[in-house]
Order: sequence, then C-alpha cells, then structure tokens
Amino acid sequence: MSHDPLANKANAWSALFAEPVSELVQRYTASVGFDQRLWAADIQGSLAHAEMLHAQGLITAQDWADIQRGMAQIREEVASGQFEWKLALEDVHLNLEARLTELVGQAGKRLHTGRSRNDQVAT
Repeated sequence: MSHDPLANKANAWSALFAEPVSELVQRYTASVGFDQRLWAADIQGSLAHAEMLHAQGLITAQDWADIQRGMAQIREEVASGQFEWKLALEDVHLNLEARLTELVGQAGKRLHTGRSRNDQVAT
C-alpha cells in the first residue's frame, strides 16, 4: 500500500473519502482559481527549501539538480500559458508539486521533506 494518499486518487479531498468528490464541492473547496497568481513565489520558496535540503545533506545533488530543472520547465510553462491548472488539485501548491513529480519523479516528492502545507502557505 502506498504512503502517498494522492497516488491512487484524482485529487486531495477524494483521498479522504470512499466516494468521488462532486465538481460543485471541488469548485467550493479549491483555491487554485485565485491563488495560481502566486506561482512564481511558490516556485521560489520551493527552490529555497530544496537548496536547504541539499545543503543539509537531506537530498542528493541529483535530486537538487532535478528539482531545479523541473521548476525551470514549470516556470516556462506557466509564463507561456501552457501550464494546465487542475481544479481537482485544489491549489497552486498541489498543482506545481504534481507537475514537478510528473517531470522529475521521486525528487519532486522529496521536496516536501521537513515542510508542511502550512509552511508553504506562510511563505
């Protein structure tokens, strides 16, 4: 069984319930429609966090390089209008994290080491 509650679910809320979440509930609970404008700050905060993880020896140089590469691609996708914002992923943080993991695999998942969603929101 996976320890990643999103691994087999379409979105974060459905990871908590047996029934799929209706589109109405998704629209009500999602903030991505207005917080996506924070994408550049979210990427910058994520890169700073990844740099700290690498400096402390918590992620490898390869993970750090992969995260940098993935975030650079995401930055280009968002800036060019090619990034696909997904309502089901609820917010800017989860949208960027999901795309990073698509691009770089496990290194993208390791970005959250020692970092909570509340940390991201505060940043």
